[in-house]
Amino acid sequence: MDSENADAGVCGCCGPLRPRYKRLVDNIFPEDPKDGLVKSDMEKLTFYAVSAPEKLDRIGAYLAERLSRDVVRHRYGYVVIAMEALDQLLMACHSQSIKPFVESFLHMVAKLLESREPDLQVLGTNSFVKFANIEEDTPSYHRRYDFFVSQFSAMCHSTHEDPETCSRIRVAGIKGLQGVVRKTVNDELQAIIWEPQHMDKLIPSMLFNMQDNEDSERAGEENPASLAESCFRELLGRAAYGNMNNAVHPVLVHLDNHRLWDPNDFAVSCFRIIMYSIQAQHSHHVIQQVLSHLDTHSKNTPRVRAGIVQVLLETVAIAAKGSIGPTVLEVFNTLLKHLRMSVDFELGDGSRRNSASSLSSTRTKESEERIVQNAIIQTIGFFGGNLPDYQRAEVMMFIMGKVPVYGTPCHTLDTVKIGHQGTKRIQAMLLSSLIMVTSGFKCKTMCAGLPVAFLEPLCSISLMEDSELRQLVLEILHNIIDRHDNRAKLRGIRIIPNVAALKIKREKISKQDVVFMKKHGQQLYRHIYLGCKEEDNVEKNFELLFTALALITIELANEEVMIDLIRLSIALQDMVLANEENMPMFIRCGIMALVAAYLNFLSQMIANPPFCQHVSKVIEMRNLDAPYLLPEHVFREKCVLPDALDRDDVGLYFQTADLAEALSVPGYNVERLAVPYIPQVTDRLPRRKSFVDTISLQVDILSNSLPDQSQLPEEITFETLKKAIDTTGLEEQERERRRQVMEKFQKAPFEEIAAHCESKANMLHDRLAQIFELTIRPPPSPSGTVTVTSGHAQYQSVPVYEMKFPDLCVY
Repeated sequence: MDSENADAGVCGCCGPLRPRYKRLVDNIFPEDPKDGLVKSDMEKLTFYAVSAPEKLDRIGAYLAERLSRDVVRHRYGYVVIAMEALDQLLMACHSQSIKPFVESFLHMVAKLLESREPDLQVLGTNSFVKFANIEEDTPSYHRRYDFFVSQFSAMCHSTHEDPETCSRIRVAGIKGLQGVVRKTVNDELQAIIWEPQHMDKLIPSMLFNMQDNEDSERAGEENPASLAESCFRELLGRAAYGNMNNAVHPVLVHLDNHRLWDPNDFAVSCFRIIMYSIQAQHSHHVIQQVLSHLDTHSKNTPRVRAGIVQVLLETVAIAAKGSIGPTVLEVFNTLLKHLRMSVDFELGDGSRRNSASSLSSTRTKESEERIVQNAIIQTIGFFGGNLPDYQRAEVMMFIMGKVPVYGTPCHTLDTVKIGHQGTKRIQAMLLSSLIMVTSGFKCKTMCAGLPVAFLEPLCSISLMEDSELRQLVLEILHNIIDRHDNRAKLRGIRIIPNVAALKIKREKISKQDVVFMKKHGQQLYRHIYLGCKEEDNVEKNFELLFTALALITIELANEEVMIDLIRLSIALQDMVLANEENMPMFIRCGIMALVAAYLNFLSQMIANPPFCQHVSKVIEMRNLDAPYLLPEHVFREKCVLPDALDRDDVGLYFQTADLAEALSVPGYNVERLAVPYIPQVTDRLPRRKSFVDTISLQVDILSNSLPDQSQLPEEITFETLKKAIDTTGLEEQERERRRQVMEKFQKAPFEEIAAHCESKANMLHDRLAQIFELTIRPPPSPSGTVTVTSGHAQYQSVPVYEMKFPDLCVY
């Protein structure tokens, strides 16, 4: 007490000798701290600071000294008054001299944050937030906020005993981090805030409070979870192009550390916030981060991988609506790779699979892998389905190129190790994803929707001995062909009594689609024809085949195509009656029902009364005598099937002659109905021919195209014309000849090939020399022409006026 009185006495005696700024600072503190800041003296101090800004640093240093002393002595009332004075001085003074004052201010805030008193921590945080909202005129070159990031992050993880106090500290920590973000992200000199050592503290602190949402009943800034989410959104919204990776990586690490991928509700919520907060052009950064994280966890549990894939689904679903950058193919490549790995995990470990002790665990693993596979398929389909049409067509081609097809090389998915069952599983999954991608796809022309590179492998899969795969192929065709959403009206194979009541939308077929059907119509017909007679067909296969025929009629059929479709229907009927392949009776009756349902639909679309009358008459006869030939009966569970079909009962079957007579109107070439439909096999050459193959084909064609003088012109007769029209045998011979030529040039020794080509070339040169000698003669020249007589060369000159020039050369 004596020393304190002595100090007070000295201060009292020497008070007038103290600097003015110290006296002004001392005057703002009342005798009793409960009275609060002395406002009149605070106004004097503010006026003095504004008038003499060079004194600001000293004022700040003195205030910091007093505050430190009061904190140590636990005189918290004076601490509050000092911080209030500092806040007012900060708000009032904007000059170059404020920089040293800020350093003193930050030093005092740090003192408060270091204390263990929650009230002082909250007080210091509030002062820092006020400071963060002040826009400084010039940037700071030396100021760092490392301490504040660490301290505020620690406050965000507070575990105080009192829940109310714990919530206050966490809210203060989140506000402090928000202040640091606002103070630094707009300052180019403070780009260090985006470095990993700071992001690894900022991001997890926000996610920790977003995850711990126990105080959800609180509203606004008093709820740590909602405040943390707001700060998280603000931080991501300010992230520049080069900072996205540093901002997203801590999120993935936090989800790993807290095992939040299973269940993944919080992970999905986080990435929704990320995708909606960042700028659209930065979306591909997030997708790339999730893809690389999926690769990192490629050997983790199925549920963790499924959780990551579902998060990827959310990100691509949002990114597909905006700019996704160059990551389209990368997304599909990664997903297809993990699909292949998931099938491998499911079908692998055969030795464990056979052991009885691990049977239950194996089944559990298979079901969990199915979750991963379904998530991948859903992601592929949803992503492709949300792309623009021009990108969707490329994605369709990309996925089709990944489908393993027997007889063709597959370099992208190794299907050797997983065997037939694994290959079938991958085929079904990729086709299922193609169904999702093609859903809602509206191509302007069928050439764009079904290009050759897409149609040929699709038709190859349609001929596989698996009804499920054939069903998937038909559904893909439905999605692409149906451009007016008529498929739902045609659902289910049945005899439609009134097609007009369906209100089918239809437009006139375009010229491009006419050209498409001329080029590729036979492939579609063959696909349907061969798909009908597969022995494992079920009711759904026949329903999809009926829908395919109906959609082709609606979207792609002109008069010529309708004739072809009628020929196809009659060919199916004849195939059933002939039964050369000993098909099961259910398949035979199912094909008959399919033909009846389709011709009933086609007759009403054509709206030809005689045609409709004949079709209706056959259907009535079947209702009376053979109901098992109609779809309403044959596909019932307890339908009684006959032992054989009566071929002699003509009234039960559609007759080509009656149909041709009914269509004897302008526009229909009924003569083509008399030509039986035979599925055409188009053996196409590979896209890349070798050099030897090309030379061999050219030489062979040239040798056969040269005229043979020994042959006399053949007399044209009726038999000759008949043979010329019937080109079936010639096509077979031509195909066999080409096969022999290709085999010869691929397997023969090089010397033999060279000798053959040389002989062909010599023959060609001789023939060309003969032709040139007969047609090309040198023109007359005034200098004369050379003639050889008795071994002596003689020159004969021709006068210019006797020379004959071509008309084009005479002016």
